Amino acid sequence: MSTGLPLSPLRPPYSAPVVFGAGAAIGVLGGMIGLGGAEFRLPLLIGLFGFAALSAVILNKAMSLVVVLVALPARLAAVPAAEVAARWPVAVNLLAGSLLGAWAGASWAVRMRSTTLYKVLAALMVLMAAALVLTHTATLDTVNLPLWAQIPAGVVAGFGIGVVAAIMGVAGGELLIPTIVLLFGEDIKTAGSLSLLVSLPTMLVAFARYSRDGSFAVLGANLRFTAVMAAGSVTGAVLGGLLLGVFPDLVLIPALAVILLVSAVKLARHH
Repeated sequence: MSTGLPLSPLRPPYSAPVVFGAGAAIGVLGGMIGLGGAEFRLPLLIGLFGFAALSAVILNKAMSLVVVLVALPARLAAVPAAEVAARWPVAVNLLAGSLLGAWAGASWAVRMRSTTLYKVLAALMVLMAAALVLTHTATLDTVNLPLWAQIPAGVVAGFGIGVVAAIMGVAGGELLIPTIVLLFGEDIKTAGSLSLLVSLPTMLVAFARYSRDGSFAVLGANLRFTAVMAAGSVTGAVLGGLLLGVFPDLVLIPALAVILLVSAVKLARHH
């Protein structure tokens, strides 16, 4: 049973400033840790704006795609293009799994019962909280695998990340960055750029799969809502980037992890 048809907001329609402000607040949260914030936006779409799980995932995916497209030029400007291009085998290795994972994840999402999808989203929110804490508070040491083991490990990791990104409607940077550091030994800055190069085609594949389902109509029905919130998210991400380092990680990261865990509990209880 698909979560199928778009669900109108449970509350009266919100004004553009409210939608923009909500997107900006999410963007700031993500920008302060160098991410897009889609993992925080998803529970907001469900809890505050009243969209059904699958509808929220599709809208979140559309907004994440916009945020990544805007962030990509800035990220490539921060890290020399030649330096990123030299790491193309890393991106190709992960894409070999993530493109398949994105298609599979989106296919599973449209076939899940609503109650199941809420629980799966809740579990993935816990995973995101753990990845957030691991990436920002622990020292990530490279797992020195021989090439014959590194390549299949990259494909498997990419597949898993593609599945998660498709089901949640996120770019997947929270998982891609630590994976690139751990498996391939890249520094955090280069890993951030490579993660965008992997996440963009991965998101497009998931988007293409969702477009084949009837639930995709939610995007057309809420195009103005999506555009306004995406604009707020981009604006907030820029502002959050300016605040990067203002709040110590020892305070910021646990607070954001708690937000994700509370959201996970609410999603698990959602009917």
